[in-house]
Amino acid sequence: MQQLELSEIQGFLVKEYKDKSRSEYFLLQVTNAPGAKKFIASIAGTITNLASETNDIYLNIGLTNAGLVVLGLKETNRASFSREFREGMVTPHRQRLLGDFDSSAPENWNWGGPANEEIHLLLMVFGKDEAASNEYCNQLRQKFPLAGLKEVHQLSGYILPDGKEHFGFREGISQPAIIGSGVKGINNDNVNPGEFLMGYKNEYNVYPDTPLLKEKQGETGLLTDDAGGSGFKDLGRNGTYFVLRQLKEDVDGFWNFLNEHTKNDEGANPEESTKLAAKMMGRWPSGAPLVKFPDKDPGGLSDDNDFNYIKEDKLGYKCPFGAHARRANPRDNFEETGPKESLKLTRRHRIIRRTRLYGENFTASATHHTPNAEVGIFFGCFNADISRQFEFIQYTWANYPKFKQLYADPDPFIGVRESPGPGVDQNFTIPRPTANECITGLKSFVF
Repeated sequence: MQQLELSEIQGFLVKEYKDKSRSEYFLLQVTNAPGAKKFIASIAGTITNLASETNDIYLNIGLTNAGLVVLGLKETNRASFSREFREGMVTPHRQRLLGDFDSSAPENWNWGGPANEEIHLLLMVFGKDEAASNEYCNQLRQKFPLAGLKEVHQLSGYILPDGKEHFGFREGISQPAIIGSGVKGINNDNVNPGEFLMGYKNEYNVYPDTPLLKEKQGETGLLTDDAGGSGFKDLGRNGTYFVLRQLKEDVDGFWNFLNEHTKNDEGANPEESTKLAAKMMGRWPSGAPLVKFPDKDPGGLSDDNDFNYIKEDKLGYKCPFGAHARRANPRDNFEETGPKESLKLTRRHRIIRRTRLYGENFTASATHHTPNAEVGIFFGCFNADISRQFEFIQYTWANYPKFKQLYADPDPFIGVRESPGPGVDQNFTIPRPTANECITGLKSFVF
């Protein structure tokens, strides 16, 4: 087993910070590089790592490609960072991969788009409650002007005690565990650290591409040699790539759509609407997996993640092939490769998700689904290879309408619906022993 340097790895990568209900993400712009460098150096000792003790406040930090430019990283060194990181999400190619069109197009973003102010630095503050978070953030904010930092945006988020998100389902149950981190997952969830951290071997048993110091600058004494054998110092060791997106959730539209499709002569049928929602998610609102509980939500709160698909539900009668959970983490679902190879394939495309809610404290259901204002999530994920992990999952597993024997079925939650041709609809298919049930006219509920 590879030995991780725990004190050099930021805590949010492994720890979900469930004990910190509040979060504040500061999106900052550097206006004075020397001042910003001094500020970063001054807080370096307070950044939460995997060896840190429990505190009321956790702090983590990230830099954008534009931030590296402003802070003076030489072009030769910056060019060693991945293309996906350097280009960002606003290029036409990335826009097509992620399906960022219409209301989701970069020009309509609240931040991070071509029409918005440039972001150089991300500070993530996590507090045990709102009071603790506000006190720390107020102190931190006072330092920004003198540190040559301009606050572009502040993203206020939270998590609920029951772990649910606005659509009404428990979030983040199926997560990979980094081998050697001290967190152990179930069966196929234990993944080599190089899938998420530079400087360690991944599921291909090789070291992932890492940023390198190809042209000497600054003090290099703390940098280790590249484990991959390039002969350069490793700038990326113990680091990772963090993807951050703000996603609006149309929970009212989602439940209205389901209620319309399941209504009977007496009107709305909440029980059937909830069943259909569970079919689309692959889990019940409690978190219980359909593979184990196909007919009824057992109630309570469930973290059950000990299951696969081929042995328990080969034909998709319990959990449809197109369900969000079955697409985002297919496990052994790729029957043509065999269960063992399918599990190996899936491990090579995992991400560690870190989601925080924003907007009204609201959890929807079939009978309660109209928030007073916009609600959504700050979706974040860690990966060592953005193309092979985050982008692959979104484009190949979520957006692709022909996933696993389907024809016109993108992911019902995060899949992007392209403009269908004549007579072609966007569907959600529920396999049945006699004839499949097809829910047509599926709309986008996440923007």
